[in-house]
This record gives sequence, structure tokens and C-alpha cells, in this order.
Amino acid sequence: MVSVVTRIDSPAWAEGNSQPTTGDALVSASIGDASRLLPLLASDSASGEIAGLVFNGLLKYNERLEIVGDLAETWQVTDAGLSLTFILKPNARWHDGIPVTSADVRFTYEKLVDPNVHTPYSSSYELIDSVEVIDQRTIRFRYREPFAPALESWMMGILPKHLLEHEDLNTTASLRHPIGSGPYRFVRWKTGQLIELHANDDYFEHRPYVDRYLFRVIPDQATLFLELLTGSVDLAELSPLQYQRQTDNPYVRQHYQKFRYPSFGFTYLGYNFTDPRFMDGRVRQAFNLAIDKQAIIDGVLFGLGTVSTGPYPKESWAYEPSIAAPARDFEKAKALLAEAGWQDRDKDGRLEKDGQPFAFTLITNQGNEVRRQVAELVQRQLRELGIDVKIRILEWSTFVHEFIDKRRFEVVLLGWSLSRDPDLYDLFHSSKTKEGEYNFVSYANPEVDQLLIEGRRTFDPSRRQEIYRQIHRRLYEDQPYTFLFVPNALPIVHARFRNIQPTPIGIAYNLIDWYVPREEQRYRALMQP
Repeated sequence: MVSVVTRIDSPAWAEGNSQPTTGDALVSASIGDASRLLPLLASDSASGEIAGLVFNGLLKYNERLEIVGDLAETWQVTDAGLSLTFILKPNARWHDGIPVTSADVRFTYEKLVDPNVHTPYSSSYELIDSVEVIDQRTIRFRYREPFAPALESWMMGILPKHLLEHEDLNTTASLRHPIGSGPYRFVRWKTGQLIELHANDDYFEHRPYVDRYLFRVIPDQATLFLELLTGSVDLAELSPLQYQRQTDNPYVRQHYQKFRYPSFGFTYLGYNFTDPRFMDGRVRQAFNLAIDKQAIIDGVLFGLGTVSTGPYPKESWAYEPSIAAPARDFEKAKALLAEAGWQDRDKDGRLEKDGQPFAFTLITNQGNEVRRQVAELVQRQLRELGIDVKIRILEWSTFVHEFIDKRRFEVVLLGWSLSRDPDLYDLFHSSKTKEGEYNFVSYANPEVDQLLIEGRRTFDPSRRQEIYRQIHRRLYEDQPYTFLFVPNALPIVHARFRNIQPTPIGIAYNLIDWYVPREEQRYRALMQP
């Protein structure tokens, strides 16, 4: 199933057929700062956004969700999927002018499987048995066993060996001053304020038409929106309230383009399985029955989302359609909690067990108004069950690196953006629980482990679909997360930018082709050397 991207309120003058020209700047804004700008360690969305402009993978998705070459000119899969050969493009260069070679690809692989590198992405490369650098542009990977997501795994950004081979990637200065091969080159980073990128004149596809990409950090969503309305921000993600109620006016319709499409991901409550309370599946099932997801969608998202029943959205071929989201059932939730030993023995409306009240802290990140409101609604709904929920909101970098990575939480409210391949090994396999890895809830289920492995080994599409639908069903039964909703993506872009093409993969896939007609440019051109 493929989602359709809808363009809303695009001014007629923004649809003209002017010729592309260079110049101007695109000012993007986010409530959270980046943290690490090397692709292997870019585990949050802000870091991934910047790393994706500075670095290239061997492959990428095009607008039709087809795998096409990025650094790779051609590739070949042979020997029943066990052998994968890439030939690099001859004109790909690092930002310092050095050619990108097979040695860089091998170096990147070696760092991905290096146990001393704190990357969450290693599992996609651990099945590689050998690497052969055939020549400067040709490299061959030999897998120990079939690995169905192999091609997508090589969308990982490739690193420059000549700059990083003697560096500790966990601490290198390149985490904040990266040199890549991508369409934009890094210029500066003012922590908590701004990351500035400049167009790469020697980019192997073509130089981006927009001279500069400015990533502004504006931690408060309301302030970010005001900056958008004054023209200080060109690209941002709207909140549902802003999309439905605050942008339906002549000014926005005249100066901006709005888009709406299902995001390929979900928002959830994640439970720390090292906490005995949440190791009990009856407690997690009770929460699933007690939390009214549709009320959250209606009240917080203004209807701009759908109830989630598991890790895959309806747009994924791995989605299991037989699972129906349960109606809110307080009585059954109370019965499950009573089975788990949580009862209102004092008849004061508060659940307790062994003399201890059921109370926990729910953490989420600062600046995301939707998550704050969701947390408050969950707090109210669980209070009706007799559970005391405290809410703690943390600055993004602290939230990720001091609480999530270090497992210093009881329950977390967060969201995942998913890859198009349904492989969820890194999120749910019991081996992926080290610091910096993605199974930070410490979920472990041998059946799910085996299904995740089998899904990676299977190339037959129909059999692979059934495996991932089983995973969807099993995770819904286990509830390592309370799957809440799939939100709509709601980007807004200043209308002076042309050649924005809504596609099933979103709007930013062709960012290097965006341009602003000369007479509408707002920021001075870059000085040429």
C-alpha cells in the first residue's frame, strides 16, 4: 500500500514554470538540536537530517520507493543473495576534494561492526563474512547467510577513511565538524542555535540550487510557529493545531505551501523491562485497554492521525490488518491489574501492591507540544485506574543520552520513524540492549527473536510478509510498547521555493532540485572564491 502526499494551499504563482537558478537560503527549524553528525552515530532525527545532507550512502530510495544508486553507479546481487558487488561513481569526492573509494566503504563497514563504536546499526552488517576491495571503485561483500534487507542497509552514510581511520568515532571532533561527500558541506554549529551548511559545488549529481541550508533550533513550538509567520523560517513541521486552526488564513495561503501525508512511523509508550512492574504483561495489557487512543487522536491531533495497533503503519506491506484496536475497557483493565496484584485495598481510589502505591514517572522531550498533551491525557486516564503518573519533560539531548541511552526511565513517550523495509531487529531483538542501541526498553522474547532472524533470511515476498505480520501480531500481544497512533506528517514550506514534488516518500527527496527564482530570493548569494 502506498500513501499519497497531499499538497494544500499552494499559491498559484508558486506553480509557475520558471527556470532553476542558484542562490538564496533555506531556513529549516526544529525544536531539538542535533547531537552527533556522523551517520553511524546519528541516532536522533535532527542528527539524521543533517547527516543525510552531508553524507551519502551507496544506495537510496527514489520518489517511487525504488532502490537506486547514490554513491554506487551499479550493483549486482549474485549467488542467491550471498554476494553483493558495488561499483562506485567515478566523480564522487569528499568535501576536501579526495575521491570516494572502495577503501572508504570497507572502512565504514569495519566501524559498523567494531564493538568499540557505539552505533545502533551494527546488526545489519554482522552477517557479512568477508569483504573484497577489487579496485578503487569496486567492492564485494560476501554474506554468511541470506540477508533480505542488505540493499537498504547500504543506504548508511559512508565515512572518509583518510580523515577518520586514526580517530575514536565516539569522541572524534568530526561528530561536530563532519566532512562528507553529500550535496551540502558543513560550515558551523552553534550549539542550541544553528547549524549552517553550504552547497557542494562539486556534488556528483549536480550542485544544489539553494546556496545554504540553515538548521535553526527553536525549542518552543509556539515560538517556532511565530518565526514561521514572520518569514524567519522557511521549512518546519506543523503541529495538528497549527495545521487545522492557525494556518487557515490568507497570509499563509499566499506565502506557504502545506502538505499532509501519513508518517511512516508511530508514537508509543515504552516500558522499562528491568522494572518488575512492567515485566508483567498483564500490566502492559491493562494500560493498552485503559488508554483511549482515539480520544488522543481527536483531542490532541485534531483527527490528523490513525490508531496504531503495532509497529507497522497501514502503508506498510508488513501491516497486519486482522488486528482491531480495542475499545477502551476500564473494567477489564482493572481485572488484569488485580490479577497482577494491584488492588484498591484501602478503597481510596489508589492501586497498591505489597503496601506500595502504583506510581511512576513518564518522561518525554521538551518542545513537542503534542507529546506534552498526550502525556497529560495519559496521566488523566490512568489516574482513573488508580495509578499516579508524574510527567517529566527533558531537553532533547539530555533526554536521549542521559535517560534513554542509560536506561534511566520507567516509562517513556516517544516516536519511531521507520525504514521502508520492515526489519525491526534493532528495535526488538533481545541482543540489541547495549547503551546507544535501540532496544532500550530491554524487551526479550525468544519467539520474536527467531521471527526477526527468519525475516532477515527470507527473500520470498509472500513468506516474508507473513513473517512480519506474525511479528506485528506478537508485538501487539506482548505490548512492549503501548502503540498509540500514527501521526500525519504536516510540513510547511515557503512558497518561493519551486520544484517541490509531493511523492510517496514525502517532499524532501529532491531537495537539491529546489530553487527560488532570482527576483524572489531573500538571502544574499554566497561569495565565490
